[in-house]
Amino acid sequence: MERTHENGRLREEHAGQSVRLAGWVARRRDLGGVVFIDLRDRSGIVQLVFRPDVNQAALDAADRLRSEYVIAVQGQVVLRDAASVNPKLETGAVEVLVSELTVLNTAKTPPFAIDDDGQVDEAVRLRYRYLDLRRPQLQQALQLRHRAVKGVRDFLDGRGFLEIETPYLTRSTPEGARDYLVPSRLRPGEFYALPQSPQLFKQLLMVAGYERYFQVVRCFRDEDLRADRQPEFTQLDIELSFADQEYILDLMEQMLAELFAGVLGAAPERPFPRLTYREAMDRFGSDKPDLRFGLELRDVSERVAGCDFKVFADALARGGVVKALVAPGCGSYSRKDIDDLGKIAARYRAKGLAWMIVEEGGAVKSPIAKFFSVEQLQGIVGHTMAQAGDLILFVADRPRVAADALGALRLHFGRTLGLIEEGVHRFLWVTEFPQFEHDEEADRYVAMHHPFTMPMEEDLALLESQPGAVRAQAYDVVLNGYELGGGSIRIHRRETQERMFTALGVGPEEASDKFGFLLDALDYGAPPHGGIALGIDRLVMLMAGQESLREVIAFPKTASGSDLMVGAPSEISQEQWDTLQLQPTPSKQPRPPATPLVAVPGEQ
Repeated sequence: MERTHENGRLREEHAGQSVRLAGWVARRRDLGGVVFIDLRDRSGIVQLVFRPDVNQAALDAADRLRSEYVIAVQGQVVLRDAASVNPKLETGAVEVLVSELTVLNTAKTPPFAIDDDGQVDEAVRLRYRYLDLRRPQLQQALQLRHRAVKGVRDFLDGRGFLEIETPYLTRSTPEGARDYLVPSRLRPGEFYALPQSPQLFKQLLMVAGYERYFQVVRCFRDEDLRADRQPEFTQLDIELSFADQEYILDLMEQMLAELFAGVLGAAPERPFPRLTYREAMDRFGSDKPDLRFGLELRDVSERVAGCDFKVFADALARGGVVKALVAPGCGSYSRKDIDDLGKIAARYRAKGLAWMIVEEGGAVKSPIAKFFSVEQLQGIVGHTMAQAGDLILFVADRPRVAADALGALRLHFGRTLGLIEEGVHRFLWVTEFPQFEHDEEADRYVAMHHPFTMPMEEDLALLESQPGAVRAQAYDVVLNGYELGGGSIRIHRRETQERMFTALGVGPEEASDKFGFLLDALDYGAPPHGGIALGIDRLVMLMAGQESLREVIAFPKTASGSDLMVGAPSEISQEQWDTLQLQPTPSKQPRPPATPLVAVPGEQ
């Protein structure tokens, strides 16, 4: 049973050596008296050869092998004939001439081919995740994940950081996403919350004098899912004392550059470019812009001021903006094509999408062209730098709506027009986020990041009088249009933290009840400190060139938060309800099936 080599490590220099191997049968081929087996383990695949002149019994046994049987073999490594070398395999120059075969276990026919490149219904893949995880693509992704996590641990350890664990069972606090709650058996009617982040604990570690902390930590958020979000996720959590924003950003650039160089063999260019939040929104319509292509938004408010087009005039009169995006070469779009673009904009609350097509000679074709003077039309074309054959799209609305809608269209054109440069990694820092954003439904300000972020020193005086104008000492690191992580300099004085709670509508009594432990800690010599958290799942997804987090997580959830393999979430017994001294509330919604109703080969 003891292997001498991993299957995928055999090379030409091993020719002539006797080896013992083990793994799963990936493929079997009978070529008339000679059987070839592709033997797979996590390191890769090697070809086995069974011949009658070596061991007839082994050949007879090999003839009965089927896909995914677990076997062990002993044999000699030999060089392949030049005509049979397989350049697609790292082991393609050698094969193993088998003298002994042991079947360690048989296997049912899998519900899908393990060597398939994932072209299988995802529900089936997740139902049989332990089989899906045998696919080389997933094994390579999880090995890359291991190397990435080890790389960041080694980097931080070498710079004096301590990895310290923080609690999973903690207290539910306001702000942020919904918490996952855990009922307490010993204190009936009371609940723990699973952490969305170790934010407060890592700040308390700075108060405690540990100065440099990190943790590769599981976090939990009860929110709607998508391809780059899961209910439980892993983040690299970092906090350090006596450091300003500039130091933290430089340290993170060093770490990411070393990580990409060590794992992928190519370090990103440094320093990373920086944009303020306002610059990012104005130019790209997003606080996480993809810099792999251009197509910047243009504010044409001044160029259309005084026009007769009521939609534009009304938006400007209400204090809004008119912004434009040029879609290069899309002047041939049909009315239906443009209507479809309007549907994309509508998802981001845009009430409409106006358009113009630039023709040869600079003329403009558009149903709204009649509302503009020739000078205005020339000003629009010149300011947007549109060329003949281009399509100009306009949104007139509040600044955030215009940015969101055109930012989404920018990404749409980046993908559909093939403008995105593949195989590259474009990092970016976004800084100077607003401290607050206005919640229109609640008619109050909420923290854009979290209520423990330090405002810009020069904006502190505006906390009470103009909270909407306050900028935060907050920063996000962005990669290829994804937010990799975010952080900030923290509030380390009690008086400032209390002012922040007041600005958020959290009164002294509520602040003391929910955050009294933090406020008290700030009274005992809290040092200036700051930190950042980076999403490990998302980072590895981008490093692996994948588009879904589920391709880099061993046991992910579906888009509805279900685990199809184990059947979670599930109901609990009445005894468990009684132990917790709780009672279930009948749901008005029909309960979905625990597992998908899909036909699986080999099952009744």
